Parts: sequence; structure tokens; C-alpha cells
Amino acid sequence: MQAKALVGGAVAGCAAAVAAGAYAVGGPMMMGPSHAIPQKAFKGYYDGHLLTYLRTDISSRSEAKMMHINYSASIGKVKGLPEIYLVQERSAVGQLAVFGSQPGESDYSPLWAETILTWKAGSTPVLIKSDNQVNQLEKTSGLTERPGNVVLNCPIVKVS
Repeated sequence: MQAKALVGGAVAGCAAAVAAGAYAVGGPMMMGPSHAIPQKAFKGYYDGHLLTYLRTDISSRSEAKMMHINYSASIGKVKGLPEIYLVQERSAVGQLAVFGSQPGESDYSPLWAETILTWKAGSTPVLIKSDNQVNQLEKTSGLTERPGNVVLNCPIVKVS
């Protein structure tokens, strides 16, 4: 009986040592050694404050080529995504992309349904910094929206 306990203790000790060693080198979910790469980052708005995001993949082959990012047909099949608003043609000075969510919110996703905003002729573009502002401007100031029919992979990496 004492021998079984001794062997069991030795096995448990070895298992603990292996687990500690695995944790020390990155744990069981190790994705490989990390390293830094140069990556363009972009600024955008959400609820009046700045965000920093990456642009890595898109579901349109032609836009992927134009933007020099990855084409991914499969992300275009994902539905129910938050919106990323992009102003086309005329815009206010300093206009950036406007996001419909941010990390930490229940509907945040790094995948975004592209929505194109356009100012009607005769309207005066204003700086848009919020998805709620988009809805208000559509009712009062000559802003229109249409689906872009594209999904973008734009993970937000910093909230200012």
C-alpha cells in the first residue's frame, strides 16, 4: 500500500513538473514564438472617441487587390455583423471610418458589414463620429446609407 502511494506521488510530481514546464514556455495553447511585424494601422471613430484598427481581410476580390489585403470569400457569408460606416465622395475634413461597436461590448466582432454613407447634393457634410449620429443625420441632414455588400476583417486594437 505504501509503495502504491509512493508511486502515485511520484507520478503526480512528474505531471506537475511537466505542466510547470509547459506553462513556462507558453502553456499548452502555444501558438509559436511571437515576433513583431510592420502593419499599417488606421484610425476610426466610435461614440465620439478614436479607435485604432487593422485592416486584414475583405470578402471582395477586387477591393482586396485595391487595398493590398487578403481576399476571403468565406467571411462574406457571415450575417448579423455590426456595421462599419465609410463615407463615399464628399465628406467633412478629418472624416474617418465610424464603427458600430467596440471591444468589450456584447455585439463587438472583428468582422464588419460595410455600410456606405453619401451626402445628398446641396447638403453640407459634417464630421461623423458615432453610429447614433449617422441615424440622426439620415433623418435631418441629407445623409444616406446603403449596404456595401462586403464584409471586412478590421479588428480594433486600441480604444483611445
